[in-house]
Amino acid sequence: MQLDHSKFQTLIKRLYATVNELNSLTGGRHFTPDGHMVGSIGECLVADAYDLNLKSASNKGYDAETTMGRKVEIKATQGSRVAFRSLAEHYIVIKLFLDGTFEEVYNGPGTLVWQSFHEKKRPSNGQFQMSLTKLEKLNAIVSVDDKIQLKNNI
Repeated sequence: MQLDHSKFQTLIKRLYATVNELNSLTGGRHFTPDGHMVGSIGECLVADAYDLNLKSASNKGYDAETTMGRKVEIKATQGSRVAFRSLAEHYIVIKLFLDGTFEEVYNGPGTLVWQSFHEKKRPSNGQFQMSLTKLEKLNAIVSVDDKIQLKNNI
């Protein structure tokens, strides 16, 4: 997928500006994007920022590939936790902000994340939860060579 970076960034910033305006206008109602929308926004932001080849929506096991063929599962949240269903070759986890920008929380091998669940019983919904704080700690021990690098112009 080839994404028009400038147009995409403009639309995401406009979306979050609209959300913020709706929140202010309605006296405390929350119009925060969630669910599939956050996932799709995150996938597109990450694919663009890391020069990944985004696969079709709901691709089983991974969302994108690097030019060298590494399979990447992308996780995005506006909260403090993310859910994992299965082991991926590589995870990039981001925190989305209300201005449409993001921060990398984890960028590394899936095995490092998945090892954290190895003695835990799988929850009834099939999804293990992990805090962003825990992911940041794991990210700190991932070597630079094991990370997917951002594009130069980001």
